[in-house]
Amino acid sequence: MSAAVERCGLVAIVGRANVGKSTLLNAILGQKLSITSRKPQTTRYQLLGVKTVDATQLVFVDTPGWQRHPKNELNRRMNRQVRHALGDCDRAVLVVDARYWHADDELVYQMLVQAGLPVVLALNKHDLLKQKSELLPTIAKLAAEHEFAAVVPICARTGAGVDALLAELAGGLPERAHLFPSDQITDRPERFFASEIIREKTLRFLGDELPYRTTVLIDDFQDEDGLTRILATIWVERDSQKSIVIGKDGELLKRISTEARQDLEQLLDRRVYLRVWVKTRRGWSDSPEALQSLGLGE
Repeated sequence: MSAAVERCGLVAIVGRANVGKSTLLNAILGQKLSITSRKPQTTRYQLLGVKTVDATQLVFVDTPGWQRHPKNELNRRMNRQVRHALGDCDRAVLVVDARYWHADDELVYQMLVQAGLPVVLALNKHDLLKQKSELLPTIAKLAAEHEFAAVVPICARTGAGVDALLAELAGGLPERAHLFPSDQITDRPERFFASEIIREKTLRFLGDELPYRTTVLIDDFQDEDGLTRILATIWVERDSQKSIVIGKDGELLKRISTEARQDLEQLLDRRVYLRVWVKTRRGWSDSPEALQSLGLGE
């Protein structure tokens, strides 16, 4: 019996902020790869997630949320990441909130059409619709007004509809040798995930106080005798923000560090020593040099 023909393609996961793109990637992979929070613009980096099923390999590109009016150099670079990602992809998943079609959803759709990509619409969060009977008319209306390759209702939080979405995407992939080994799920190094996990905990514990004014730099990452030693710095833009992150008697920073260490030990499957500092780096989100040092290039 002849071997099955290998198929492989890059699939961009695209949408405006806070529609569940990273949650969808985690659901597809069956494990946490991309950080999430209730705040928009959690994702800052282009991240590859690899899903291999038999002879088919889908390489997902998780992109930052598209912004109509980027406010600083960080956000402008995030928008450029989205555009650059589309040039390499074979298909796109447009993730939208099933409760309403936003004007920015239309802008993202038109961007995908201009890029010449077949677009599968993923209607996320349909479980939050007040009336479940609204779903079918919504699908019919959006399908009539746009040229989608398919429309698939999903709930990224629970994984509902994800298998159907994967089937739609796999059916349109080109015949091509796989780009990654079958057991590899990402192209990012462990050091990258360390910074992202610390940033996620910072976002979660800070509530709405500092939604975009913090980032994380890994100063040192060393493996030694079954222990990974990580030194990291949380950057803020003003001294007043530094005291917020540290908290009274250092309690908030201790909670951030403890939960980040626990997640890292689960991810890396070994003991982790984590030491985190907080430093002021004025204007980092508008500084090309600072953004370059964080891996957010042009």
